Amino acid sequence: MTTIKHGPRRPQVRRIAVAGIAAATGLMLAACGNSNNDRVRGTDHGTKPSTAATKDAGAGSAPGAFNDADVRFAQMMIPHHQQAVEMSELADGRAEDAEIKSLAAAVEKAQDPEIQKMTSWLKGWGKPVSDGSAPGMDHSMPGMDHGPGSKDGSGMSGMMSGKDMKNLRAAKGRDFDRKFAQMMIGHHNGAIEMANDEQRKGKNATAKELAGDVVTNQSAEVGKLNKILDRL
Repeated sequence: MTTIKHGPRRPQVRRIAVAGIAAATGLMLAACGNSNNDRVRGTDHGTKPSTAATKDAGAGSAPGAFNDADVRFAQMMIPHHQQAVEMSELADGRAEDAEIKSLAAAVEKAQDPEIQKMTSWLKGWGKPVSDGSAPGMDHSMPGMDHGPGSKDGSGMSGMMSGKDMKNLRAAKGRDFDRKFAQMMIGHHNGAIEMANDEQRKGKNATAKELAGDVVTNQSAEVGKLNKILDRL
């Protein structure tokens, strides 16, 4: 009778078993690694962040057709807003009246973002931020010595002259409050006139919507400023 010896085969069986376990372990680790990588990729480059980023990137655009009136509105309103912000910044350390301080802060908060928005429109439209005729923030330019609420050579109504701005900088306390209110009323009325013109002649829906906001918000501020003047 022949005796079957199993001893020599056992190491081979063990080797096969060990190899199988190692292979299974490797597959599990690879799967975990892929899962972790997927989670990392989802965190860094997921659909939601990309969509939000795309939305933010286009938030300042003005889609749709536009015409020369839209371009002109943005080109003129940017320096107009810049001067209103400059006037409002002067209230810090000069204004005495609490309502004047509050209104000046509101002007800065509202008009700074609008400046950025209109600048992005012009870039998107392939147009210069300035049309070359607007005086911008150079209040010492010839022809800029006009009274509050007047219209300068660029067609911008309500722009203050270099002399106006110098007088406002020199004022303090109640004197500043009165000058600020008087000048901002003229300045706002000029912006309202420009915005009404945009609503009549403009074509771009986004630009016309902002023009409507200018009319609504600045008309309300003119009402507040007139009430402040009545009691100062």
